[in-house]
Amino acid sequence: MKVSIYQVDAFTKKVFGGNSAAICPLDKWLPEDLMQRIAMENNLAETAYIVKEDEGFRIRWFTPTVEVDLCGHATLASAHVFFNHLQYPSQEIVFNSKSGPLRVLKGESGKLTLDFPKDQYEKTDDPPAELHEGLGINIVEVIKGSTDFLVITDSQKNIERIVPDLRTIAKIKSRGVIVSARGEDVDFVSRCFFPQSGIDEDPVTGSAHTLLTPYWAQILGKNKLTAQQLSGRKGELECELSGNRVLISGYAATYMLGVAELPG
Repeated sequence: MKVSIYQVDAFTKKVFGGNSAAICPLDKWLPEDLMQRIAMENNLAETAYIVKEDEGFRIRWFTPTVEVDLCGHATLASAHVFFNHLQYPSQEIVFNSKSGPLRVLKGESGKLTLDFPKDQYEKTDDPPAELHEGLGINIVEVIKGSTDFLVITDSQKNIERIVPDLRTIAKIKSRGVIVSARGEDVDFVSRCFFPQSGIDEDPVTGSAHTLLTPYWAQILGKNKLTAQQLSGRKGELECELSGNRVLISGYAATYMLGVAELPG
């Protein structure tokens, strides 16, 4: 059995930046254990599978170890594949998912905009002790989102010099940990650690910005924000809080087209 795979770098204008995702358009769903094994073999932050439905498409995302409910960069990469390689005729595509319908709009010069649900969050006065031990930075406050902890520190330099203790962070009961601060050249910066989900540091995390955007919109008093994720590959994002939705914009670049030879 042959399955087409597109490897795309998301939230970057050129390859070797942003966050890589493998995209697999399918005629029908593969068994879950096989999709998980393909994701493990790809060894990227996410592998996305897409199947045509009566109204639109359904998308599912797998890290090398687990299926997740929401992924931004692999959704952006999937839209890039449909718009640029599969001759999708419209400037808008809708992916149905475990997190509801997700629209992606194609704008000028190839910019793509994700329309995602805003994360719900609250400040916690009793954060896990492993946050201090695992990050080793000054913590200003801790926010609990629906799946992640958001740790706020007082400078971009703190973000840049984090050397996380991933074994300690992996003990925290969450999808992962987002660390953020005001940016020097953009509104805010972040890094994201997800050892619980099989990803030590995610290069650029679109879904994290459904929590980062409403938080920083409230702090900075504006709804349109610029952001950088300061991983080794780095990523550039434009974010907008629009009611109970978050619009996350960026570019994508195709790195590789291939075919997986699967048993059966």
